[in-house]
Amino acid sequence: MNDGFTPALRRWGRFFGLFALCLGLIVGCNNTSSTPDDAAGTAGATGDRLIFGTTLAPRTLDPADSYEIAGLNVIYNLGNTLYTYTPGTTELQPSLATAMPTISDDGLTYTIPLREDVSFHDGTPFTAAAMQFSLERFITNGGKPAFLLADVIERVEATDDYELTITLQQPFAAFPSVLAFAGACAVSPEAYSIGEGEFSPNEFVGTGPYQLTEFSSDTLRLEPFADYWGEAPANDGIDMQIYTDNAANLFNAFTTQAVDIAYQSLDPDQIQSLLDGAEAGDWQAIEAPGTAVNFMVLNRNQAPLDQPEVRQAIAALVNRKLINERVLQGQGEPLYSLIPTAFDTYEPSFEKTYGDANVEEAKRLLAEAGYSPENPAVIPIWFPSASTTRSLVAQTLQAFAAQELAGTVQFEPNTVDGATFFKNIQEGIYPAALSNWYPDFLDPDNFVQPLLDCDQGTPEAGCSAGSAQSQGSFYYSEAMNALIDEQRQATDPAARKELFTAIQEQLAADVPYIPLWQNQEYVFAQAGVEGVRINPSQNIPFWLATR
Repeated sequence: MNDGFTPALRRWGRFFGLFALCLGLIVGCNNTSSTPDDAAGTAGATGDRLIFGTTLAPRTLDPADSYEIAGLNVIYNLGNTLYTYTPGTTELQPSLATAMPTISDDGLTYTIPLREDVSFHDGTPFTAAAMQFSLERFITNGGKPAFLLADVIERVEATDDYELTITLQQPFAAFPSVLAFAGACAVSPEAYSIGEGEFSPNEFVGTGPYQLTEFSSDTLRLEPFADYWGEAPANDGIDMQIYTDNAANLFNAFTTQAVDIAYQSLDPDQIQSLLDGAEAGDWQAIEAPGTAVNFMVLNRNQAPLDQPEVRQAIAALVNRKLINERVLQGQGEPLYSLIPTAFDTYEPSFEKTYGDANVEEAKRLLAEAGYSPENPAVIPIWFPSASTTRSLVAQTLQAFAAQELAGTVQFEPNTVDGATFFKNIQEGIYPAALSNWYPDFLDPDNFVQPLLDCDQGTPEAGCSAGSAQSQGSFYYSEAMNALIDEQRQATDPAARKELFTAIQEQLAADVPYIPLWQNQEYVFAQAGVEGVRINPSQNIPFWLATR
């Protein structure tokens, strides 16, 4: 895209507006806006078909260009990738592959055996050549997520009818997880073409458990694929009702039983109301820890944050439990690392190093840095104006610091429109900012490399080119770069886990970012609906749900 952002910054910004919508809409639960006439009262009236309600409309269903939650959730249910995750977990398992890949000693060549009993929705047989076509199209057509494969793959070859060989540019331990990205699915060579910018946004021809039969601005219809190679869906199909950017209509549709399942995006008051209803037995609430992490960015090139003691003092001062209770209404989870708790590599390094709301340690560090009520550390905190949640977080930080530190630290909340915010971040204009990160693929690497890695820089000047620069921290550490490179090449899981522990300890010592909370995901289902799950990737496997 010619948007002026690096791929890393586009990854960061792509869901910012969606998350602001998820947590920042101020729409009362008693809003009387009605649901569309054709949806009201229809839940349960279509046999074993299920109605899924959401506010998120897919921009495109072309897997080579889809890079938003809404589209990827649909593609996940329409297509198959070489590898996928056991529903509800971060555990990889084969899908179109029949086994995990055989990896060469140098870590560059992946040989993948493929299923022989698969056909596309248009009847075209699935082969290694078809999978090669799909991956090459993903790279060549240049869609929003193209960099995920383009940056790591050297070439893709069909080395037998049902054997695929992929050669990487350099070793990358997380590569199988990248192949589980929903957009890296197989598509029919008869229905798509390879060419830069050649996309088919309104159709989908893959190998998954459902076929797409209707796609409009407010409706999608998914029918079970009769020749699906795997276990047939437990339902007779999915009707998706899209209440575009209208949380009140989604809330009303669910409470009046116009939809069977409601997911993304409801505001905190509405979620709390539905949680209360679930506790009373009116419907079901399915909860799962999310993998979106929220944090404060600290620019090490701007005073007073150029002093490590000041960054460490803020890390000690932050009261995550207060933020979760006062701002998130208990609908988040305090986070002490950039790696979320869904991974066994999670290490609460900030809690171990600083505790939580450790006011005395904050005072000590600030005094060591030369700050006092008479000589305060003034720190502007920036965030997009559309995010009410971040506004409340900034105000909470401001008030807590004023109360506990007598003015030694003075946070100054500032807002700006989203486009300007993202532009200014990479230019180093903001001393501090409130941000979040949604993973591209489910591996701990995707929570550290895109935030901490630096391609060019020095200890004195910080990062001048690379992930840390584009994310606004300008963090540079030769030790951190070495740890990230080493874990990317590690083949032993235990050794790799130790490296991630070292990365998180280094993060807590240097404090380029302060983790604050991770999302808690909620999906609501009517009392008679079973089998609803949320994946850590925020996708819902529709085929498991039934009435």
